[in-house]
Amino acid sequence: MSTATDHPVVSPKKLIEVALPLDAINAACGREKSIRHGHPSTLHLWWARRPLAAARAVIFSQLVNDPEDLWWHQNPGAVPNKQVRGHWTKTRQRLFKIIEELVLWENTTNEEVLERAREEIRKSWREVCELNKSHPQAAELFDADKMPGLHDPFAGGGAIPLEAQRLGLEAYASDLNPVAVLINKAMIEIPPKFAGWPPVHPDVRRDKKLFAKDWKGAEGLAEDVRRYGQWMRDEAEKRIGHLYPKVEITAEMAKERPDLKPLVGQKLTVIAWIWARTVKSPNPAFSHIDVPLASTFILADREGTEAYVVPEVRRDKYRFAVAIGTPPDEAAEGTKLARGAKFRCLLSDTAIDPEYIKQEASQGRMGAKMMAIVADGPKGRVFLPPTEQHEDVVAGVDTTGVRAAVHLAIADDPRPMTCLLYGMTHFDHLFTPRQLCGLSSFASLINDVKAKVESDYLKAATRATDTDGVIGSDLTYPDAVVTYLAMCISKASDLNNALCGWKVDAQCPVHLFGRQAIPIVWDFAEANLLSESTCSWLSVHQNLVRSMSPACLPAIPGGHRAENASALELSGSPRFISTDPPYYDNIGYADLSDFFYVWLRPSLRNTFPELFRTMAVPKAEELVAAAYRHGSKVKAEQFFMQGMTAAMQRLAAALHPSAPLTLYYAFKQSETKGDLTNSAGWETFLEAVLAAGLAINGTWPVRTEQANRMRSLASNALASSVVLVCRPRSSVAGTITRRQFVRLLNETLPEALATITSVDAGEHSPVAPVDLSQAIIGPGMAIFSRYDAVLEADGTPMTVKTALQLINR
Repeated sequence: MSTATDHPVVSPKKLIEVALPLDAINAACGREKSIRHGHPSTLHLWWARRPLAAARAVIFSQLVNDPEDLWWHQNPGAVPNKQVRGHWTKTRQRLFKIIEELVLWENTTNEEVLERAREEIRKSWREVCELNKSHPQAAELFDADKMPGLHDPFAGGGAIPLEAQRLGLEAYASDLNPVAVLINKAMIEIPPKFAGWPPVHPDVRRDKKLFAKDWKGAEGLAEDVRRYGQWMRDEAEKRIGHLYPKVEITAEMAKERPDLKPLVGQKLTVIAWIWARTVKSPNPAFSHIDVPLASTFILADREGTEAYVVPEVRRDKYRFAVAIGTPPDEAAEGTKLARGAKFRCLLSDTAIDPEYIKQEASQGRMGAKMMAIVADGPKGRVFLPPTEQHEDVVAGVDTTGVRAAVHLAIADDPRPMTCLLYGMTHFDHLFTPRQLCGLSSFASLINDVKAKVESDYLKAATRATDTDGVIGSDLTYPDAVVTYLAMCISKASDLNNALCGWKVDAQCPVHLFGRQAIPIVWDFAEANLLSESTCSWLSVHQNLVRSMSPACLPAIPGGHRAENASALELSGSPRFISTDPPYYDNIGYADLSDFFYVWLRPSLRNTFPELFRTMAVPKAEELVAAAYRHGSKVKAEQFFMQGMTAAMQRLAAALHPSAPLTLYYAFKQSETKGDLTNSAGWETFLEAVLAAGLAINGTWPVRTEQANRMRSLASNALASSVVLVCRPRSSVAGTITRRQFVRLLNETLPEALATITSVDAGEHSPVAPVDLSQAIIGPGMAIFSRYDAVLEADGTPMTVKTALQLINR
């Protein structure tokens, strides 16, 4: 790629460098976050994903020419008249209208809307190619028939590559994290390889009417995943069904609970077992007794279905009963103390000090006691006390040979990993013996189900020219099927571990990763993996299959690739780049994703040997300023600054010169109070961008997170994102003084503010007033970053922090 001054590339400003219908984009992002089913994010959990609406809008506006700047390039030296200026406004209105329709969730599969957007991207590309037809590298860089692909080198959850594919671009995703790479393969690489294929499962083949249907996108692949997943569930029940017994309603139960009389003699399927952690009582008189650490005794609080645990104490013994009706006030507290020590001894009311709990747990003396059983009754949930049979089943579970497979140390960072403080130092400690056996049984079936798919595939001869199953790469059709089934096991682990709480209003377990942490949970719900209810294999499996529909995964043919690589290794022909880099000192995803890696690796290391070659997720190169990894906060910041600067330099070198680079930066909740720019992470990130030789041409605040989610209630919640629009800085940028910088701000920002807020740009106000303070940073930083340095009165370079203060002022 050549950007030499004697042969500059003619590159009109893109829409994102001038104006956006930000209000409409943010409204669509907010709505999308409430969608729980039929969304690509349900394919597999990943933390802090960007909304599809934001990714789609950013990519579109990143590649579409701004009509005004395009006119100036097409008509050098000309003077625009009123009609020309009116054309600019009308064209912007039309492009804004496309974005406003494009970001709506219901238009995710609207081909008419999508094709209009694709045509605008293609049209802008042709205009750029025409402007550069005399460039010495025109044949290499500006082939009107071959648009560059879009690369996300920090691909994470895959929203950006997926939306690039949906907009008709060749999508490339890369990441250091193998779990992220697998998710991207499942989203953008695998579905197009088998788009339009009918299923190979013999039951479908025998049903001629079903087999003859038009299998769109990855529907055929999804149907095979559904049917072979059902086979896995049936086989698992044969192996471990005895670990999940039904609960029989006895006459003795009905004596204590008249509401159970109609159910006497019935055997009900268990949905979940509710447990409380235990430690030995600190009272010497009861030191031989394991007492419960229950944060609440309430099981259900929905009106008309209230239920709660009743501890019955008899001298030095206790048992749990279950009552129906409005619970007493004290039930909400369990054995937790409102003040001082966190818990009390159920037998003696002695306070249980937090340090005592940590000491007991770290010595392996923290246990668990069953408090209740939740069953599926004819008219809804039935809450029952523990039974001797069900307690005996758990006591007899043998984990020999199972536990070792997931015995991987948890990263030694007690900030997010509070489980470490309580003796849970390895991932196998996070699961009950029954959960370990259940998940391991499904994992052991992967090779069996792959052999079945291979056999059925060869018999079906899905493609006459591909009877060996190879489709343009080393990934076979059986490999594709088991990839999604292995991901289903990984998904199930998030809902089947000993850190899943019980949601009293919804009356179901909640998954572990409600936030970016592995916290201690005092009372937890152990779901029935073999039931048909929430958190079961069938429930998780059905949700995964639903996320493979054409509405979620477009499966558009092309050379889409997801690779395990560092951003420092970008190579090949220049590409468009849009990415969501790591966030300074935010929690490392590598540490968290080990939780899934321990289940994925045994299942898929034969399918993706390079991806799962290491025992754990690689961490040394992960670009986060984690003090616990580097020995101090200063060293961690130096590591992040050096690494991010090098990464940005590589991105700038690999960027196609016809379009800007777009970067997402997510603020923490603690950084959004008052002045958003008063943040070490934000300033360090901007310093890295500028040190890499990039100039910032725009900043757009995008509301990418829900305000009411769990993490938003804590000080480190990611509350909103800023999209930075960058281009390589001129090689003859030079320097200016502080006085000149302030003068340029005073001259430029009022006009920029008028453009950003102009209602002429669309039907509605493009930027909400609350977002103006962030949106105006873009034009201000465009001035600051245009130069090699802004010099203070003493000749020292102005810091990013000072520049931001001047822009805000």
